Amino acid sequence: MSTQLQFQESGWVMAPAQTPRATLAYRALVFFSVVYFFRPEDFIPGLTYVPLGKIAGGIALAALIFGVKRTERGKIPLEGKILLFLLAHLLLTIPTAFWRGGAFDTVINKFSKGVIIALLISLVVTKISWLRRLLYIQASAVAIVTIASLIVHHTEDGRLMGIQKGILENPNDLAINIAINFPLCMAFMFASKGGMRKLLWSFALICLLVGVVATYSRSGMIAMMITAMVCLWEFGVKGRRFMLLGVTMILGVLALGGLVASPKYRSRMASLFQRPGASSLSEGSMEAHGEGSLEQRTALLKESISLMLHHPIFGVGPGNFPAITEEWRVVHNTYTELGAEGGIPALGLFFALLFVSMGRIKRVYKLPGYKTDPEIRIWTSALWAALAGYAAGALFASTEYNLFPYFIVGYICALSRIASKPAEVTSTASDDPQNGSREKLGYGENRERELAWSR
Repeated sequence: MSTQLQFQESGWVMAPAQTPRATLAYRALVFFSVVYFFRPEDFIPGLTYVPLGKIAGGIALAALIFGVKRTERGKIPLEGKILLFLLAHLLLTIPTAFWRGGAFDTVINKFSKGVIIALLISLVVTKISWLRRLLYIQASAVAIVTIASLIVHHTEDGRLMGIQKGILENPNDLAINIAINFPLCMAFMFASKGGMRKLLWSFALICLLVGVVATYSRSGMIAMMITAMVCLWEFGVKGRRFMLLGVTMILGVLALGGLVASPKYRSRMASLFQRPGASSLSEGSMEAHGEGSLEQRTALLKESISLMLHHPIFGVGPGNFPAITEEWRVVHNTYTELGAEGGIPALGLFFALLFVSMGRIKRVYKLPGYKTDPEIRIWTSALWAALAGYAAGALFASTEYNLFPYFIVGYICALSRIASKPAEVTSTASDDPQNGSREKLGYGENRERELAWSR
């Protein structure tokens, strides 16, 4: 049996390496991540006729069933159990749904994939190099799509649209994904050893900021502000990166001045709380769209709360809110929309999922791996910022059936599991670039590795 060295309090001991079954399950997870975030069918002719999403989902489900050992299935984290309870409850809402077909499609073809992915990540990803590769796929995909969208610059009512046809097409969805992935890109910038890599990630960070502004998304900007504050605290103050604090202050002042000088952006943000002036409400203008959007969102928010109170147990059915209101618009609030469609139990389970995930990421700070491995420390900070940004942005966007929040939950569970073990020193063979890893320089006395992750 192949082995690897692990450090325990009693010294170095031999521990079993990853089984072929776990490796295949991880490769299925990587394949699903690439298909979901990059959406190759949008850019490669002919792939539009291939149901890549369903194929990837089926492979992920098979990996969860056959790629996870029975002994590991009993180690499902609390977040996974909450998701399973939420899935079971949503399945029970289908028979009473206003539109049963729509509810069935939403639960089976959308939400269930999030449950599968969160479980698969939490049970299969047991090495920091595996987690890093998944984070790299997600962060690089969002960065590339944002940069390409800025270059193509396809707009609707003056707002930047994504070049994809999936989760990154709508300006609001693009903006909140940018906010969630901003700390991941920042972590990769600090983690990169070469100057060119740091430069590329820095360029990506600038493009992400420009992308959020270009979408004119109020939810995206709020999520970005929360994310930026957490990043400053985690990477700047706690990480003692005082240059980051200084540069951020300078860029913040310049950005604030530019936004204040832009009457369109100022009016767009102000429409969160007040109606634009009558003189700016010309037909087809962004101000008119914002004013209409404010009134519509207020009415939809009230309607969602009313439906939740009138259908407290099973709601009106997953994905049914646009149909039952005959507006064919989402609420733009994850929490009240889930409460209206799945009932108060679904909303309670979703809140529990977020709170448990926040508690878990905070507990990582006290685990052995966090104290000994600077890589674990930097991903802990990045995922905490991403989760906080999502929780804030979800107040202004409908994301309960998208997969990216459940990716974050899975990442946090995997990181907690990895950090709970003593630091590992693997052999050269296990650090093959094919596994998404890089040369490990050791822990404790080896100052070079510590400095590489703190620059």
